Amino acid sequence: MSNSTLESIAPPKGKPKWLRVKLPTGKKYTQLRGLVDKYNLNTICTSGSCPNMGECWGEGTATFMILGNICTRSCGFCGVKTGRPEALDWEEPEKVARSIKIMGIKHAVITSVDRDDIKDMGSIIWAETVNAIRRMNPNTTLETLLPDFQGIESHLDRIIAVKPEVVSHNMETVKRLTREVRIQAKYERSLEVLRYLKDQGINRTKSGIMLGLGELEEEVIQTMQDLRDVNVDIVTIGQYLQPSKKHLPVKEFITPEQFKKYEEIGLKMGFRHVESGALVRSSYKAHKHIN
Repeated sequence: MSNSTLESIAPPKGKPKWLRVKLPTGKKYTQLRGLVDKYNLNTICTSGSCPNMGECWGEGTATFMILGNICTRSCGFCGVKTGRPEALDWEEPEKVARSIKIMGIKHAVITSVDRDDIKDMGSIIWAETVNAIRRMNPNTTLETLLPDFQGIESHLDRIIAVKPEVVSHNMETVKRLTREVRIQAKYERSLEVLRYLKDQGINRTKSGIMLGLGELEEEVIQTMQDLRDVNVDIVTIGQYLQPSKKHLPVKEFITPEQFKKYEEIGLKMGFRHVESGALVRSSYKAHKHIN
């Protein structure tokens, strides 16, 4: 593949067979689905129609999004609404903690929209959410999947202070495509966020990238190496799927064999965990990443 731009690569026709998703089943999934519906609980698993929902829920893992559902950024890959967010809900930390307790979640992943519209960028509610979960669910382990907080260390320090078991921040794509895929983000800034988190004592740091946007194999490997160079412990690699016609098109469907190759390369690089596959998402097998 030539060093093409996103616009110049023709999109593939039709999804391959390895992207077919099985309907979630199982006793634990059915139980949690009933609780979510009964109490009107909000999880990314359901609102994002995650292909791994049945598997994750069966293992006692779920993902929750805080700070509303409207993002101040307009990334070309993301299905979350962009616009002017609503006012902060200062009761949200307790609501999330209560949801986790009702669902009996063993390992919770917390993520959020970007809130560049407020001074602390949501970092105060982030920290209060972790503290509320700790109070109400003392045996639940946590992963926080953070925005970049524009690289401002004082905001990151609030997360570091509450000591989640895993702290994540996704690169999303390779350096060359960052400006097109993550319009308001910066590749080097994301790396520095991950470096800072590790340098300040976070036990497990994690990042994720999605493939199929026109990246080259050598660019993917370089991104993985860049993550190892800032001592990231865990990497997830999955297939990008277009949320709507308004979003960036899929340029390529990556084969299972190629995903396996990246997994083997990542493990040789020294990552503690590498989750690499077409249906892998940021929180896939997240409960295993605390070890």
